Amino acid sequence: MENSHNWAGNFRYSGSQLYVPENVEQVQELVAQSRRIKVLGTRHSFNGIADCTESFLSLEKLNRVVDLDSVNNTVTVEGGIRYGELCHYLHGRGYALHNLASLPHISVAGACATATHGSGDGNKNLAAAVRFMEIVKADGEKVTFSRGDEKRDVAGAAVGLGGLGVVTKIMLDVIPSFLMSQYVYESLPLEYLEDHLDEVFSSAYSVSLFTDWTDGSVHQVWRKFKLTRENPMEMEGEFFGTTRATAHRHPVRGMTAENCNEQLGVPGPWHERLPHFRMDFTPSTGDELQSEYLVPRVAAYQALREVHRVRQHISPLLHVSEIRTVAADDLWMSPCYKQDSVGIHFTWKSDWQGVKQVLPIIEDQLAPFQARPHWGKLFTMSPDGLQPLYTKLPDFRHLMLECDPQGKFRNEFLERYVVGVHN
Repeated sequence: MENSHNWAGNFRYSGSQLYVPENVEQVQELVAQSRRIKVLGTRHSFNGIADCTESFLSLEKLNRVVDLDSVNNTVTVEGGIRYGELCHYLHGRGYALHNLASLPHISVAGACATATHGSGDGNKNLAAAVRFMEIVKADGEKVTFSRGDEKRDVAGAAVGLGGLGVVTKIMLDVIPSFLMSQYVYESLPLEYLEDHLDEVFSSAYSVSLFTDWTDGSVHQVWRKFKLTRENPMEMEGEFFGTTRATAHRHPVRGMTAENCNEQLGVPGPWHERLPHFRMDFTPSTGDELQSEYLVPRVAAYQALREVHRVRQHISPLLHVSEIRTVAADDLWMSPCYKQDSVGIHFTWKSDWQGVKQVLPIIEDQLAPFQARPHWGKLFTMSPDGLQPLYTKLPDFRHLMLECDPQGKFRNEFLERYVVGVHN
């Protein structure tokens, strides 16, 4: 298989065959006749969650918008569509999604499968918008999941980790399109969050904090505001002692901001402000590694202090760390299941040997807070430590067996962290 690496170049896929079907019927036929097969999306996972020892299937030709329902406020898309394509379609017709990830170049199905999220006190992860899913299961037959369905609730399938089958169709909730502006503030002492964490994160529709852990400060606060006619946003020059940036900033100190979305309060459409990076900038590769841990919001400051205690191990290997809030959801395998959360994200330099040594240190510091790792990023937690964090895991295992009794969609990652029973 050509181009057998992931986006970051740190993981090499095992399979030798890549199929690119043109319709759902071909997907069904390929799945039915395969012994082992996995969907390979935009390759933005940093671990082996999407790996397969035999065949891969790409949905790049199943990337259409199927229906926009203005009565029920939903959009139905094929599984291969990317957020950038969908956003342009929706905005042109007066609609929006409630949330977006930092990069707009990832596929809808892949992002939902791993519980990828953006930031915002009131914003659930991307999979929370899923109202309906069509999945081709191991025998090649289609099965559907719907919100509130007593037998096949989409809450069990939306964050499917690639273990249920091939997602060929997804229906998402949409909202009216809106304008946003964003401002960057600089130099917020970490200690301010002890008493003001809620005020900082509730101060805008979406808030991200950036630090490199070299000292006791957050070097940037990105505040993204939803604009209305009644709220034109006359922005203050200071924010908890910080100073508003007067020029464009990149989250990584010292890097040019030319690929970042417009800042300095310039109004723009939602899909050009919620992601940090421009949609017309498509990174073909990323010279970085990523990890993220989600902790209960009520324990966020204490968790950040524990990370700060081991900063001397972190900062030499780090590009930047992002801290953001995610609202609770009811999705079985979501790290935010029934829990308002704060994500502590690490964008590492491409040094896996070094990162592999520091991740257990971070995980030990965060263990008292029952930190849940992002499914698509790098972590070293044991199955014994991870599995008890998901109370719906037994139900999800049962659903996997129902859709894929012979393990056609399983791989080493799923066997280790999901299927295997550890005491």
